[in-house]
Amino acid sequence: MRKSILLLSASILFSGSLTFGQNKEAVVEKIIKEATENSQLKKLAHELTDGIGPRLVGTPQMKKAHDWAVEKYESWGIPAKNEKWGEWRGWERGITHIDMVHPRTESLEGMQLAWSPSTHGKTITAETIILADAADSIAFQNWLPNVKGKFVMISMQQPTGRDDRNWEEFATKESLEKMKAERTAATNAWRKRISKTGLTPKTLAIAIEEAGAAGIIASNWSAGFGVNKIFGAQTTKIPTIDIALEDYGMLYRLTESGINPQISLRADSKQLGMVPTFNTIAEIKGAEKPEEYVMLSAHFDSWDGGTGATDNATGTITMLEAMRILKKVYPSPKRTILVGHWGNEEQGLNGSRAFVEDHPEIVRNIQALFNQDNGTGRVIDISGQGFLHAYSYINRWLQPVPAEIRSEIKHNFPGTPGNGGSDYASFVAAGVPAFSLSSLNWAYGTYTWHTNRDTYDKIVFDDVQKNAILTAIMAYMASEDPTPASREKSILPINPDTGSPISWPVKRGPNRKGGVN
Repeated sequence: MRKSILLLSASILFSGSLTFGQNKEAVVEKIIKEATENSQLKKLAHELTDGIGPRLVGTPQMKKAHDWAVEKYESWGIPAKNEKWGEWRGWERGITHIDMVHPRTESLEGMQLAWSPSTHGKTITAETIILADAADSIAFQNWLPNVKGKFVMISMQQPTGRDDRNWEEFATKESLEKMKAERTAATNAWRKRISKTGLTPKTLAIAIEEAGAAGIIASNWSAGFGVNKIFGAQTTKIPTIDIALEDYGMLYRLTESGINPQISLRADSKQLGMVPTFNTIAEIKGAEKPEEYVMLSAHFDSWDGGTGATDNATGTITMLEAMRILKKVYPSPKRTILVGHWGNEEQGLNGSRAFVEDHPEIVRNIQALFNQDNGTGRVIDISGQGFLHAYSYINRWLQPVPAEIRSEIKHNFPGTPGNGGSDYASFVAAGVPAFSLSSLNWAYGTYTWHTNRDTYDKIVFDDVQKNAILTAIMAYMASEDPTPASREKSILPINPDTGSPISWPVKRGPNRKGGVN
């Protein structure tokens, strides 16, 4: 009799194990099928980048994006909310129109930098002047009155507008080496020119402003055809504009040769005072362990030279699509699946740092967090972030991922903890197993990261679709895993610069009132 009971028990246990295995395979198959046959990625990207546009913190477009995400989640039956965590200097971009009017007429390619003052509905016409190569800070202060009523050019003239790959393909070895030497010398000389003013980039802009300049002209070339980095203005009274390398170089040469070009500028923008800042949080409630969490993560904000397509609409739509798929094929997860669309990553991970500070009850119960940020490419690297046993559970969760996706992913276990760069670092600092799903390059640093060319057409949807499949499967596996993910930290290696062990990142609080001097 006893033997029969044992056999029956073993049969039940084996049957249950087999059923779980079959269920796992069925869910994974459904995730892949939904992602490939009913993808919403192109629609989501179009609505977010073309429809709403760039998502600079403090702008109406940022708030519109948060509201759009909540509506999208709720249309899929996923509860979502915008959670206020602070406030930021509000600003709204308007039309920027720039023309050279002397010695001839030509429209110039350029735009205001973020938070730049406007021209107050007027068109300003003035000559250009190049930042002086003064002997020292005293000589610079003596020169400074020369900027009154002029547009001051504060960037170096680039010796070439061709990217290095173009040179490497066509130039002779001698010509390539000569160009690089000239560029290095020019870069070092310009840095020295700035240094000799005795001012930082921020205080230099303020000094030029206080000296009565009409405006500041910069050109922050991104080392590729037609691309400039577009960041924020330091001025509070006069406009700061970025002009494309080609037009900036022309103005520089004309100014340097004594022709005294004149440009006219109209820059419309609005200062909106302090406005609230948000994170968008959505959840699929866990059925068995609702107070334990698997978290998806991507920053929602962007710079506004382009429309923030690969930084970070691609990460955003990856998480949206993964949540949509999971809700459809895995509506009752074991653990609660959360997603955070963070506001204000670009100015210091502030949205995610605020969440970590405001929600200790969630943070201490996160099984794992998966963050995607660095561009449109398919994921090719996952680091263990310094967690000693990350290799065990990461490899376990990757096991059912399709081979064509999984085989491209390299690992670095246990790795070292990230202390910045993207929002996973906010959680790593709090001891959370938080992982960056790092992407194939696709010339991200040159052509789309913070540039005026970061637009919908740069998205590689086949790669993003693979990332959505990867994310959804890993979230499912982490949710179902019967074992809590270990938070044990590894012994970190020696920092070769200091000779001391690398320290675990310190948890930092957010800037909850930003954009003000």
